Amino acid sequence: METHKPFILRCLELAKQGTFDALPNPSVGAVIVHQGRIIGEGFTSKYGGPHAEVNAINSVDNHEWLKESTLYVSLEPCSHFGKTPPCSDLIIAKKIPRVVVGTIDPFAEVCGQGISKMKNAGIDVIVGVLEEECQDSNKRFFTFHQQKRPYIILKWAESADGFIAPKKRDEAKPVWLTNSYSRQLVHKWRSEEMAFLVGAQTVIDDNPSLTTRDWYGKNPVRIFIDREGTIHPNHKVYDGNVKTICLTQNSNLISRENLIYEVVDFSLSLPMQLCAILFRHKICSVVIEGGAKTLQQFIDANLWDEARIFKSSVLLHQGTKKPLINFSRQQLTAVLEDQLLLIQP
Repeated sequence: METHKPFILRCLELAKQGTFDALPNPSVGAVIVHQGRIIGEGFTSKYGGPHAEVNAINSVDNHEWLKESTLYVSLEPCSHFGKTPPCSDLIIAKKIPRVVVGTIDPFAEVCGQGISKMKNAGIDVIVGVLEEECQDSNKRFFTFHQQKRPYIILKWAESADGFIAPKKRDEAKPVWLTNSYSRQLVHKWRSEEMAFLVGAQTVIDDNPSLTTRDWYGKNPVRIFIDREGTIHPNHKVYDGNVKTICLTQNSNLISRENLIYEVVDFSLSLPMQLCAILFRHKICSVVIEGGAKTLQQFIDANLWDEARIFKSSVLLHQGTKKPLINFSRQQLTAVLEDQLLLIQP
């Protein structure tokens, strides 16, 4: 197993290059080794494009070498027809004699079937090299398929005295507790995740667009809460520029292009219902951006995987108190110079 680890580590390095473009698919890294030398590499293309194995095989100069090579891959090769043909069929067709797999694919239509297909074709398959690391590299994908919900990230900025918003404001726009670099980082996060959610009060108070204005990249699906369906349509979330989902109890609202109304029961757990809705929409990751009540509901339900908290030096003295979240020093995964805390439960 030790001899295989360096090549699986290389697969993980390659997989990072496609992590966010591949969603809701996993991003996989693939390495082809011939006589101890890497002759081909690849990672998963943008969603709908070729998988890592295809890209790695296509990068090999002489396909005759494949018959004497080992393919290393961070996730089990697929065995079904999706947007592309099965990678396991291509591996068999190319007569690659050995495949080393980091971890099994949790997706029900694969989940060991790709491995079985290759073994039945006479390929020597080794499974479980750096398995934990390979699963972590696709934590959004694994959470989605194993827990039937998106990977949930909580995010907020808080003042030095523990508030996330002032008591009063003169107009409907954000009161910044952070700087332009922090805001750019948030826009980068928006380009990396599939959806961002805000509560009704955040829409009313801040009128956010939830787009990636300060970062080049795709806009996430916007999700907001409007219990009665009474938020004025001049708010930016109604501009129709980005796919938007509104959670409401008003069953009379009619969905239209880029605006989908999802009826929920506000007497029941909102986080649980949201998870079910986003699973149905095939949304693998969501950032809960506010407000305090919405964030607290996810904390209290223990439905979160990561928290990103900006700690500001600004004093507000009074206002909306920050969410209450408990974490140990062991859960603190990073403290950056701008006082951004990254924690996991």
